[in-house]
Order: sequence, then C-alpha cells, then structure tokens
Amino acid sequence: MMKGSQQMNDGWSRFLTDSDNALLEATTWAKGRPFGLGGRPALLIVDDYYAALGYPRMDLLEAVKEWPSACGLTGWEAIDRTVRLLRLARAAGIPVFYTTSFGRRPTPWNRKGAKALRPRGGGPNPYDIVEEIAPLPEDTIIEKSTPSALQGTSLEILLRSQGCDTVLVCGEATSGCVRSTVVDACTAGFAVGIVGECCFDRFESSHWMSLFDMNQ
Repeated sequence: MMKGSQQMNDGWSRFLTDSDNALLEATTWAKGRPFGLGGRPALLIVDDYYAALGYPRMDLLEAVKEWPSACGLTGWEAIDRTVRLLRLARAAGIPVFYTTSFGRRPTPWNRKGAKALRPRGGGPNPYDIVEEIAPLPEDTIIEKSTPSALQGTSLEILLRSQGCDTVLVCGEATSGCVRSTVVDACTAGFAVGIVGECCFDRFESSHWMSLFDMNQ
C-alpha cells in the first residue's frame, strides 16, 4: 500500500527487534512489488483539526495541558508538508476530501469527557480543519463518528460517483483513524497510498510501527 522510501525504512527500523529483522530478511523473497495505484486518485485528509494539533503551535507537553488530544509540533510540521501536498493535488485536478469528527457530543470512540471536547473560549472550534489547509468550496468535508472515514458515512459513494479508484490518505492519528480508514478503503476495493510524511501521531513509536504495518 505504501512504497517505503529510505526515510520511512529508517523511521520504523528503530522499533524493530532482532527477531523482527530476521523474519523480514527470511521472507523478502515472498514479497512482490507494491500493488500500485489506479488512474483516478482522490486525496483524503483525515482529522487535521485543531483538537488534534493544539493551538497556537506549541510543544506537545505544553499543548496537551489545554488540548488533551493534541499532537503538538510534530503534527504542525506534518500540516506544513500537507500544504505542499494539497498544492500539488489541486494542480493535478485531484478531488480533495476531508474528515472531521462529529464533535457536537462525545462518541463511544472518545474516552475524553465532554468538558475536554468543548471549544476553548476565544479560540478556534476544536473540530474545524486548521486554517493552513482549509477546504475550498469545491472540496468535500465528511463528518464521522467512528475511527474509519468509510463507516457510516457517504464517502465510498462519493468516491465512486467521481470515478475514483485510488485513495491517497494522510492525517492523524497514524495508529488510529488513518490506519482504520486505510484498512476499510482496501477492503472496499480501492487502491490505497499512504502519504507518510503527512501523517502524524501523539506517540512516535505508534506512528512508525503503524506505517510499517500498513507497508506490509
């Protein structure tokens, strides 16, 4: 699903055990080339909203004092790369989809209480897409109440109605909503590419090992 660059390999190799590396070496012969992508991609940006980053930009441990779900500066750095990704996608005429949480009330998938999810006084709404990558009028925003962007939403129908056979996925959290969306998109028959440089997570180990798993 994701063609791993050397940078990606270096990222997850730090978390692999000797046993893991031995298994990879022993099974390399069985792996073919990556599945590849189709001819009509869509870009799907998963949950790049303020609650996932914190506002304004600050270190992770500072951000979580006010924004319990924040990913801090690591997330904002991924947003800066997503700005460039969006520019390329729009120039190529690729349709752009965003997801955000159905945030008017907590869901069973969020263990944080209602107080932690309320908008901060004078600040942005926690579930607004961050301004740096704000949707354009022609883009599509999907509200979801589960980790996957394809469960209980119209996303699959909208993708098929535009003739999309490939989904390019980025956003957060790599180990949660991104991973769940990638699995469901593959199950639905789409070719999937993960833009790892534009994914982020609160925990570095979870981020890299999730990218590793999705690359297998």
